[in-house]
Amino acid sequence: MITCLIVDDEQGAINILKEYIERTPFLKLIETTTNPMEVLQLVNNHQIDLIFMDIQMPHLTGIDLIKMLGGKCKVIFTTAYSEFAIEGFEYEALDYLLKPIPFQRFLTAAQKALNKDIFNMPDWQPEENEDDYIFVKTENKGKMVKVNFKDITYVEGLKNYVSIYTSDGERVVTLLNIKDLKARLPEKKFMRVHRSYIVALDQIKAVDGNQILLYNMKAYLPLGDTYRQPFFEVLKEKIMGGKK
Repeated sequence: MITCLIVDDEQGAINILKEYIERTPFLKLIETTTNPMEVLQLVNNHQIDLIFMDIQMPHLTGIDLIKMLGGKCKVIFTTAYSEFAIEGFEYEALDYLLKPIPFQRFLTAAQKALNKDIFNMPDWQPEENEDDYIFVKTENKGKMVKVNFKDITYVEGLKNYVSIYTSDGERVVTLLNIKDLKARLPEKKFMRVHRSYIVALDQIKAVDGNQILLYNMKAYLPLGDTYRQPFFEVLKEKIMGGKK
């Protein structure tokens, strides 16, 4: 169970998050406050794993507080102002929820907090949302691009960067490594097939030896020897014909 604190100077926003937490089986609400000055005391007095925190608040902002917490708790920002997103991620916020917050988007952020590498908890999988998405920082400072999972055709790793190719022919370059991006993609939809490539399984048109052909793509992607066996394990239920 992940223990939570809600910090927002608007009671209405707190009430929405309280309802969302009550609907999420692996979250437990410990306390709420409209006064950011109380946050440090609450963290010291209670076992708090995760804080849902507004950014624009009187006296102390959410950015001020995440600096002061010094990593004691994980933070998911909840705000009506998208311009603070990049700064929030720079201070290692888990996620950034833009008000009004849909429940499914809240659940996606909460699932990220459930990552066993963060809280050493067993995995819990919500119903998959095929319309899910992420925002990625681009090469242009201050610019972020929304990428829908359903639009991704494949991903190419380029040292400290990745290129995300979409079904409409767009290429989005972002400062990420391929391992971190793979962790955010739905496991049932995407698979790593090479140290430099991730493919959307529903975009595969053909497999020829160690090469993968995607729809709307003339060139083949390589299938690495390390990834060959798990790749065919995933596909085996769909393979028909030929010798047994």
